[in-house]
Amino acid sequence: MNKSQLQQHDREHLLHPFTDFHDLGRQGTRVITSAEGAYITDIDGHRMLDGMSGLWCCNLGYSRREISEAIYEQLNKLPFYNSFFQCTTVPSIELADLLAEVTPAHMNNVFFTGSGSEANDTNLRIIRRYWDLKDQPEKRIVISRKNAYHGSTIGGASLGGMSGMHKQFQALDYIEHIQQPYWFGEGGDMSPEEFGIYAARCLDEKIQELGPEKVAAFIAEPIQGAGGVIIPPETYWPEVKKVLDQYDILLVMDEVIFGFGRTGQWFGADYYGMQPDLMTFAKAVTNGYFPLGGTMISDRVADVIKSKGGEFTHGYTYSAHPAACMAGIATLNILRDEKIIENVRDNTGPYLAQRWAELADHPIVGEARNLGLVGALELVKDKGSRARFDDKCTAGTVCRDMSIKNGLVMRATGDTMIIAPPLIITRDQVDELVEKARRALDDTAKAMA
Repeated sequence: MNKSQLQQHDREHLLHPFTDFHDLGRQGTRVITSAEGAYITDIDGHRMLDGMSGLWCCNLGYSRREISEAIYEQLNKLPFYNSFFQCTTVPSIELADLLAEVTPAHMNNVFFTGSGSEANDTNLRIIRRYWDLKDQPEKRIVISRKNAYHGSTIGGASLGGMSGMHKQFQALDYIEHIQQPYWFGEGGDMSPEEFGIYAARCLDEKIQELGPEKVAAFIAEPIQGAGGVIIPPETYWPEVKKVLDQYDILLVMDEVIFGFGRTGQWFGADYYGMQPDLMTFAKAVTNGYFPLGGTMISDRVADVIKSKGGEFTHGYTYSAHPAACMAGIATLNILRDEKIIENVRDNTGPYLAQRWAELADHPIVGEARNLGLVGALELVKDKGSRARFDDKCTAGTVCRDMSIKNGLVMRATGDTMIIAPPLIITRDQVDELVEKARRALDDTAKAMA
């Protein structure tokens, strides 16, 4: 089929995630046909630097034959077997071992899922099981943050704090939401340091409001990814740690986006010095080559679940899928053997920070922030007041399209432009990314004038 035929069939049969179907039907889809290294190419032959690593997942880019060959070999040997009924496979055991090595030292058990959404649903089941076995069944409430993203299942979307999602289903009633640490958008006249403490103290206030004896867990991304790459002020996580230390409440860190090197450390928990009780992962664990997710479980929680006896009545058909686990093994070996994460920490991360900061001088950029290999640009009409162009986030949509036109994939979250390029990006490609982003900003400024 040619391009127009493909778009027509897409329009007639394929429902896309997070999509206005009427709008997509008018515009037609962008058909991606190939990829290599850090670049993707569409059906028109338009080559773009992928500033979003697919969907935060292709950290090693698109050309790692070691991963695809590992999957192929496993499919030929044992394409599938489940992990129910006291059965297992060699790849699932080996990946569990590897994960125990690279995650924080107190996390030595993993429950595999097919995605991050399923992993956060699993977290809800583990949290309840843990407190039941501790003879504290009244601890049921899970606290999350506004504008957080934790997946699209009923459980994951309930944990998330995006109001647009909550309008389209009935959220679970035992999940509460508190202030997000979004200084640029909500910090007002406070300094970043003051606002970080304020946002963290909102957790303490909510715990006291609900009653510590009723609160089971607090879940948070180390940095809010889909919410707009919201990097918390430096005071935020230390203060959260102080709050959690006061109460007997579990910490769940959702590392689906920031796990496996994005911050220049293996996990965001490592970067911020946190010790979560549960840690969600997915996406980059297989470099996006095969669906796989899971939750790492601390010794504190695992010891209770494993020693108390009784069946944990939870699982998925594809938990610990052998081909997915082989993809994970190949990915983690590349990250370790080629010192990819160390290069982000010592080389490309600092260089991106230097170059990305230069975009702050653009007339429509209110803030340019980054950490490791992730960044955000706040688009504003007026720098002093931080006023946006309009209430419909038109500037973000325009800038996204201008970015594509200039050969760069940037994502728009409202009027915030975000990037998360592959961890294999070179300094020259960082230069290319920043130069193309500036051209997109110039074109956006003209369009919005």
